[in-house]
Amino acid sequence: MLEASQRNGAGPRQSGDNDDICPVCKSSRYLNPNMRFLVNPECYHKMCESCVDRIFSTGPAPCPVAGCARTLRKQRFRKQTFEDLKIEREVDVRRRVAQVFNKQESDFETLRAYNNHLEEMEVITFNLLEGIDVPATERKLAAYASQNAASISQNDARAKRDRNTQNATTAAQKEQALLNRSAVNRSDISSLAEREESHRESLDALSKTQVSTPQDDPAAQKVVLKKSTARRTAAEKARDKQRSQQQPADSRSSDAETFRVEGLKTVVEAPVEKPYDPFGGISFTPSYYTLQAHYEHPWLEKARTEASIVAGGYDLREYYQRTMVEAFAGLGCFIEEEMGNKEQGDGIKMVATEGAAMAAGGNGGEDIL
Repeated sequence: MLEASQRNGAGPRQSGDNDDICPVCKSSRYLNPNMRFLVNPECYHKMCESCVDRIFSTGPAPCPVAGCARTLRKQRFRKQTFEDLKIEREVDVRRRVAQVFNKQESDFETLRAYNNHLEEMEVITFNLLEGIDVPATERKLAAYASQNAASISQNDARAKRDRNTQNATTAAQKEQALLNRSAVNRSDISSLAEREESHRESLDALSKTQVSTPQDDPAAQKVVLKKSTARRTAAEKARDKQRSQQQPADSRSSDAETFRVEGLKTVVEAPVEKPYDPFGGISFTPSYYTLQAHYEHPWLEKARTEASIVAGGYDLREYYQRTMVEAFAGLGCFIEEEMGNKEQGDGIKMVATEGAAMAAGGNGGEDIL
């Protein structure tokens, strides 16, 4: 039968032809070249787009592939990226784990701690791919995600900023390279035009005066070289100026209780900046008394009511403050300690004076000068 099919012009069936047949409706790409296959990350069973529309348009439904009872939704179907579905599944699992374990090396105190973190990621990924203790692994992953939700969002925002900075830097570099190529092209066009003009001038001079060509005349050749050198220097200066003006954009349950990331750096929050104090923290609030707003005394009553005192703008609160300062001015001053320090200083001065006298007497009273 194989020989008959080969005689009829049909080649032998390849092993990969089963990948072009929908396992649900058995449609073949040979009969329908525009057929598209979709996969769902719940089970990674492949089926054609027509079967997806027919089965899942009314709502969630179980997977139609024999032996699979998972409930699938239409919005989760997507186009297959890799030819091998095992690679497709592994990429999805690694992307999911990396979205949770998104710390960088700069977040750890030592390289060993960062490597241990990567090893824990790889263990979780391997268990999910190979189906080893999947419920416990899922609980561990969910516990870490809930415990570190704030840091995960911060690391995600930092990664987005890094990507934006890298994209801006790459775009700036491409733009600079384009400007450099444009400058080189303009320089080449200008050089070619100057050479053609020089050649025409040489031909005109040769036809009129029978002088030698610039290649034979050293003076003419020197002029051409000077023009070329000046042009190249100007082009280089222009490129350096553009490069200096270009500023690219500037450039890491029980399972929940025991699962921790070791070796992370301690995050120290910046201290709150205090308001500016022109006196440098010196307090003028009295510590020995409390100044009151009103004191009862006959003389003070006269000062409050007499027009000759009040008319001048005199404020009794200044009198209160001056009186209290004079009353408590001596507190905190200990005379005995001050006298003791004075006597100690006088003794040091006397010792120094005696030492100077002894030194002078040792020279026999002669003038050392």
